[in-house]
Amino acid sequence: MSESLATAPLSVEPTCRIEFGPGRIEQLPDLIAAIGRRRAFVVTDRGLRAAGIVDRVLKVLDGAGMEYGIYDEVGPNPSTGNVDEGAARARAFGPAAVVALGGGSALDAAKGIALLVGNPDAMAADADTLWEALDGLPLVAVPTTSGTGAETNGFGVIEDTAACRKVYIGHPSVKPRIALLDPELTLGLPAHVTAATGIDALVHGVESLASRGADPVSAAYATQAVTMVGRWLPTAYRDGSDLEARAQLMLGAHLAGQALTLSGLGLVHGIGHALTAHTGTPHGVALAAVLEEVMEFSAPAARGAYEQAARALRVPPPANGDWSRAAIVAVREISAAIGVKKPLRELRVTRELLPSIARGAVADAVTRNSPLLPTEEQVLQILESVY
Repeated sequence: MSESLATAPLSVEPTCRIEFGPGRIEQLPDLIAAIGRRRAFVVTDRGLRAAGIVDRVLKVLDGAGMEYGIYDEVGPNPSTGNVDEGAARARAFGPAAVVALGGGSALDAAKGIALLVGNPDAMAADADTLWEALDGLPLVAVPTTSGTGAETNGFGVIEDTAACRKVYIGHPSVKPRIALLDPELTLGLPAHVTAATGIDALVHGVESLASRGADPVSAAYATQAVTMVGRWLPTAYRDGSDLEARAQLMLGAHLAGQALTLSGLGLVHGIGHALTAHTGTPHGVALAAVLEEVMEFSAPAARGAYEQAARALRVPPPANGDWSRAAIVAVREISAAIGVKKPLRELRVTRELLPSIARGAVADAVTRNSPLLPTEEQVLQILESVY
């Protein structure tokens, strides 16, 4: 982060309108109308359908007499095929607002679908060339997990299965107009999902503080996010029915998303993306596998950021003054409390894959924001240390 505001002017645009609170889902029809649409195309997944959440949302739309279509085939790591198929259905349905309902996978896929509808000849595999495309459909984002922060930005991370890599698909027009944050939709979320998505939010906060793109505004969001997520994630993990914990965690995760949208992320996410692309490991689990080790690597260039993180986690001043070590220990304790950290050998990673994962991590765009830029050899050493 720049040390001088006199030489580093800021230009910050609010990411979206926020509607937060238990029961807020009842406002969905009015919010769709507020962005000038009378019909909804819902993008979600079968797990939410089975859990009854999709039916609850559709009941709200039915109650308002609002016509809707639905695509519920989004996979856990959405692929270019998911986006192409969803876009074909959305085009057939016609003009509508896209309602992105679910975790990060559904929200990311929904952005790609909305963008492709506005560009009829485009395919998801064209993601690298679509940043200057025509506008997509407007979005209302309804997250049902607390972690990804995908409701705060206009890009999605999807898997190009042919190229075996993660790609970024996005455009300013598909940044959600409204984020509808209803913590009731996260009640009863399984503990392992709470852990994986929650650790994602914590990483967003920590990496945003340390990012080369950090500024005082992103740091304010990130600091509050780390405080809220660090305090409430273990509680939500232990008791999925605790509405207060769910509410605090959801808002904290959203603030972490606001932070990362302004600052960018870093090497933890670079490695996480490569791990998921090669093995299908859930995103948050992939991040947890290397979080503390990347912090160790980055500490010489991130002392101030890690002191902010440690203070946000309410760590007592360390006797030796080593705030970086205090932050790493605090993060390790949170990961242990929610049982999310696993060695790579338990995540279907073979030693033969490690060099390819290291190459992918260094090439990933988010890694450029790291406080200490790594070589492939240094990333390989991190991977071997957690194998």
